[in-house]
Amino acid sequence: MIDFSLYLITDRHQTAGRPLLEVVEAALSGGVRAVQLREKDLSPVELYELAWELRALTSRYDARLLINERIDVALAVEADGVQLGINSLPVTAARRIAPDLLIGYSSHAVGEAAAALAKGADFVTFGPVFATPSKAAYGEPLGLAGLGRACASTQGPVFALGGIKQTNLPQVTATGCYRVALISDILAAPDPAAAAEALRRGLLV
Repeated sequence: MIDFSLYLITDRHQTAGRPLLEVVEAALSGGVRAVQLREKDLSPVELYELAWELRALTSRYDARLLINERIDVALAVEADGVQLGINSLPVTAARRIAPDLLIGYSSHAVGEAAAALAKGADFVTFGPVFATPSKAAYGEPLGLAGLGRACASTQGPVFALGGIKQTNLPQVTATGCYRVALISDILAAPDPAAAAEALRRGLLV
């Protein structure tokens, strides 16, 4: 069951020099209920150690922890789930390995989102909706119209991803999408707790 609508993705390089755990805790206090650990430049042991710290932190706030791609790390730290993508293990294989984990899938086309959900993903992210440096490698933004099509034509939760901010959240919800995943608008905010709270309120329209 996907019981969250505001999905924070980590990037310790976007915290304005503040410790990642400090910023994530502020976001959790502001209403974030799911965090994806996505630090691709860490070694396996560094990722494992950080995952344990985040597991302890998210547990205190009754929040979900998902690990980007690394099913082994997710299982080792008793995380709630894993986030997969086109270059990860297939959703069906991940489900066989870890039947009890939540499985998210990062999709970049309407058909890809529908296929991932049909194969057993619990939810998908869809984007980039808006232009954003972290998703530039995935091509041009898919736009609000693409997001609307993804939400209307798929059977499962869809999270808008890519350039999501408080300022464009009303445009996102106008498409019928009431779930978002993001990095910088919370992690880089001067007050991450206030930023999370504002986004959470914006999703309750």
